[in-house]
Amino acid sequence: MAEIRDEIGVFDYSGGIVGPGIAPAATIKDGGLIRSGTPPGCWGPMITPKFQGGHEVTKPVMIDGAEIGDAVAIHLNRVRVTSLATSSGVMEFVDGRYIGDPFVAKLCPECGTTAPASHIEGIGDDAVHCDVCNAEVNAFRFSNGYVIVLDEKNQVSLTVNKQAAEKIAADAEVNASIPEHSDQHSILALARADIAGLAAKVQPFLGNIGTIPSRDLPDSHNAGDFGSFLIDAPHGYSFTQAELEQHKTDGHMDTNSVREGAILICPVKVAGAGVYMGDMHAQQGNGEIAGHATDVSGEVELKVDVIKGLEIDGPILLQRLDDLPFLAKPMSAADRSAVQALGKKYGQHEIEDNAPITFIGSGANLNDATENGLRRAASTTGLPYDEILNRATIAGSIEISRLPGVVRVTFLCPRSILKKMGILHLIEAQYG
Repeated sequence: MAEIRDEIGVFDYSGGIVGPGIAPAATIKDGGLIRSGTPPGCWGPMITPKFQGGHEVTKPVMIDGAEIGDAVAIHLNRVRVTSLATSSGVMEFVDGRYIGDPFVAKLCPECGTTAPASHIEGIGDDAVHCDVCNAEVNAFRFSNGYVIVLDEKNQVSLTVNKQAAEKIAADAEVNASIPEHSDQHSILALARADIAGLAAKVQPFLGNIGTIPSRDLPDSHNAGDFGSFLIDAPHGYSFTQAELEQHKTDGHMDTNSVREGAILICPVKVAGAGVYMGDMHAQQGNGEIAGHATDVSGEVELKVDVIKGLEIDGPILLQRLDDLPFLAKPMSAADRSAVQALGKKYGQHEIEDNAPITFIGSGANLNDATENGLRRAASTTGLPYDEILNRATIAGSIEISRLPGVVRVTFLCPRSILKKMGILHLIEAQYG
């Protein structure tokens, strides 16, 4: 019998796939700690032809006692950037170098090898070469891209010019802090520098984190929007819409408030849950409007708790207090006093005792994602769907996490319902 540990360090990665077919890294106790050094997501795996997903996430960690129909609370204790630089931008596909989906089924245009091993030669767009025939094999291009240097200590960043980008590219893996067991090429090798001198704040978060789906699928497609590309796909990871909805866990959220100090509650769709993480971003505004943000290596520490009997279809997020939308923030003592006076004036003496909660919704587009999040909220809380609409309107918000289809549905929910769900203790720890 495998040892059940109190904590585990995970420094092996899944090669672009999440699901029960990936051998777990370990099993830990309920309440245990998971530590990892995560490699960059998106662009590195995208330009590495052997990857069958757009990220490089950790192998899953199983939790003793987690059963199908439970949920797992993931406390993000530490999320810190280790990369010195990264590169990102708006993508274009290169025709003839993939089957149906360049994230999942890459192809060498010369020798026809699918998912070929590859290597880097030189610097620039044509730096990725097939190991079989040495043809240039990258299935992606930047239509507009940048190299950005990072100061994690002071939480600032700066895009650099072409000369600096090429100097960084000469030692790409060191500047990206690629972990030892990572298999991706560094996107810094392309040295694209269309924007120079743009300064920005750094606020890291995890773009892909959660529990494994109940069927293997590409890690970047574990959500309703990217997952829609798997519907009747011509490669080995084809799903029907019903199968996708059944198996996915919406770990790929790109939700910028899934950061240090947040608590993420995830569904358990396989025995043991299988907690995984990756795709850290140094910063990203709501929507990830460019399609990709600043993917970095990073240090992560998570604490996991099983919530028995909380059957959910997708993630629930307890955001940091400073990330909550204004209308969903808990009232101060002065606010409550004013509300009591207002109620007394009009004879409304009963005042609801409530707290904020956020449901993640995903779908092929933002309308579908919003409805998905609202219906998840209604199903889980037992509140009428139309009441959820009202609560999200006057005591909450709908916020875009990612285009084309991931949203946050936040509203103030009665504490009696949160207690029945088995998460009131988490709410009280998060918000007081």
